[in-house]
Amino acid sequence: MAQPTLNPESGFRRLKIDLSYDGTEFAGWAKQPDQRTIQEEIEDALSRMTRHQVNTVVAGRTDAGVHALHQIIHVDIPAEPHISRYRPDETEWDIENFYFRINQILSKDIRINSVVEAPANFHARFSAEARHYRYKILDNNRVLSPLQRLDATTWFRELDVDLMNEASAQMIGEKDFATFCRFRPHSTTIRHLQRFEWSRDSDGFVIADLCADAFGWNMVRNLVGAAVCVGEKRYPVSWMKEILTAKSRVSDSYVFPGSGLTLMQVDYPTDEDLLARIDMTLARRDETFHEASE
Repeated sequence: MAQPTLNPESGFRRLKIDLSYDGTEFAGWAKQPDQRTIQEEIEDALSRMTRHQVNTVVAGRTDAGVHALHQIIHVDIPAEPHISRYRPDETEWDIENFYFRINQILSKDIRINSVVEAPANFHARFSAEARHYRYKILDNNRVLSPLQRLDATTWFRELDVDLMNEASAQMIGEKDFATFCRFRPHSTTIRHLQRFEWSRDSDGFVIADLCADAFGWNMVRNLVGAAVCVGEKRYPVSWMKEILTAKSRVSDSYVFPGSGLTLMQVDYPTDEDLLARIDMTLARRDETFHEASE
């Protein structure tokens, strides 16, 4: 398989960008024909600003309707800005104020939080150690306030958080989550789920907090849907472990809406450990590819 570009080519510099977005009006992160996507709007804004066609690399693609509080991307831009008659004195990039200038171009449902020079061997996707997600549900058929509707979804039955925690605890560890992932060719469904906990906040929302080294396609929303089935007492606590072990893909009817899901943050190792983390990630990907090809 083709290896990713781990450092910028000569004449370019790599930036690490932290951004937030309201995914309501987007068809997800990845560019799609005739669809509004976050990737396309970000790349268009960066290309306009740098006067160079840029391509972003994202820590984790989010689906339609899914939000992000701290998504991470990297982008390689020319080492020096294009000198124009409008900015004849701009001979170096103003990285400190880069985020401010990009936000003037972007629509208001995307905001750049920070822009910094990426350290050597930084890769937004392959050097990430963990992704953190949160899902919010207003249960018991309560009315969702218009001001709270963007990052939450509703459920008509009351949910038992204790039962959901019992069931979700069985998912912790490195396991094959094929049951809860939509199929992607040459992609592993083995993930290390480090956290899957439920709580109820002061406003009565049922909150799921999940963390893993990576998540499969629809994995978070499938896990949430299955836990809800236990929380409303449709199935016993043991059911989630049973279907995980059986590796039988659950029905799409268990996939909860993207509107309640938010990418909270992405973790990276220290600068000194970035290359080792990339090697580990690529080794797993290559192993999966070879197994699928046999």
